[in-house]
Amino acid sequence: MNALKSVENHIAPLQKELRQHKLYSLLSEMNDVKLFMEKHIYAVWDFMSLLKALQNELTCTNSLWKPVKNAKLSRFINEIVHGEESDINELGEPKSHFEMYIDAMNEVGADTDEAMSFINSVRDLSSIESDISNSSLHESVKSFLKYTFSTINSGKPHLIASAFTFGREDLIPDMFIEIINNSYKNNKNQYPKLTYYLERHIEVDGDEHGPLSLEMIQELCQDDANKWEEVKQVAFEALEQRIALWDAIAEEISTSKELVEA
Repeated sequence: MNALKSVENHIAPLQKELRQHKLYSLLSEMNDVKLFMEKHIYAVWDFMSLLKALQNELTCTNSLWKPVKNAKLSRFINEIVHGEESDINELGEPKSHFEMYIDAMNEVGADTDEAMSFINSVRDLSSIESDISNSSLHESVKSFLKYTFSTINSGKPHLIASAFTFGREDLIPDMFIEIINNSYKNNKNQYPKLTYYLERHIEVDGDEHGPLSLEMIQELCQDDANKWEEVKQVAFEALEQRIALWDAIAEEISTSKELVEA
């Protein structure tokens, strides 16, 4: 069995758990989707942070340019950055996927103030853990973000790439397909920004960036058994963090439904 297949087999039970998570069945009304987006926005933001960490590690981002060690890796990550950081929205305007998500949140009436206030208050990577700890964010969001940024602060590209690839890129399109199927069967055109974001994310991340990310993992680890073992561990832990976040969002949505029915 090759190393990549070993990682995929190791995390398969967690991926299955996520794909079958009760959260999806709770997304039946717009209020449910709003609550989901208000927590999921942090996963969109930390995904962008993982991406930029990889770009810093694998390409030259200094004003004094020098050739990188691996041009193939540089090309991989720059292609992904181009698609995520400067894609085209439904109006033909250049925007990052994060900004598209914020626009979609505003369109459906989800609150963006808490997320943007926190993001704008963050100082730098050296203080990120204390910034998260001292914030008013939900504990599940704090835990999720702390794991991501501890991985980023490891400074190890193969670990960052593992969290980026297995905790997100390869799985998010499936998640969004569930959301579209459960929440937008009859109202697809009612929320064009959100619909476009979801469909674009599935198209780009599922068909293009997912395969690129897997190639990046293989190029980073090659025949290093220790790196592959670390990749496997981070992939597993990143998915555990995702499940914990999904559990918390599901609980919040369930509570909200109960209050409405009471």
